[in-house]
Amino acid sequence: MTLATEQGFAFWSTTGTILRGWALSAQGQGAEGIRQMRQGLTAWRATGAAISLPNWLGLLAEAYGRVEQPAEGLPLLEEALVAVHSTGERFYEAELHRLKGELLLLATDKEAEACFQQALAVARRQQAKSWELRTATSLARLWQQQGKREEARQLLGDIYGWFTEGFDTADLKDAKALLEELEDGR
Repeated sequence: MTLATEQGFAFWSTTGTILRGWALSAQGQGAEGIRQMRQGLTAWRATGAAISLPNWLGLLAEAYGRVEQPAEGLPLLEEALVAVHSTGERFYEAELHRLKGELLLLATDKEAEACFQQALAVARRQQAKSWELRTATSLARLWQQQGKREEARQLLGDIYGWFTEGFDTADLKDAKALLEELEDGR
């Protein structure tokens, strides 16, 4: 970020600010992280850039989820999904639907499952196994709460079984822990 600022690379400097804010929110500094992300997003928009807007809005919405403010994050996800459809920038689309489901769960909205199903469909269409795993974990957790343990275990087990490496990553560790819970509860 320092080099980008010194050299006048506003796009990269603002990208760094957004990502630093997201990292702070992930480390438990939600308010400061969100402040920096908003500051970075405002500066990023001022550059005239359109690329990555769905990603940045999704990360900010995720940060609002961490501080349990779904009402702040949901409009960001709607804006991000509009951008996905208007620009065709779809690499983050499945994750946006998953995040929407997570925020709807925080708001106790019954539409969360439909968001997770949409995210699964997008991830599968794109053959995006990492997004599919994250979404399957979210949906399996919801089904576990609803008493649909076998369906949850089957869904998550199928996608988890696809992976042959990376088992030390957070997403695979999370999926494995949930699978173990589901299998122990039978």
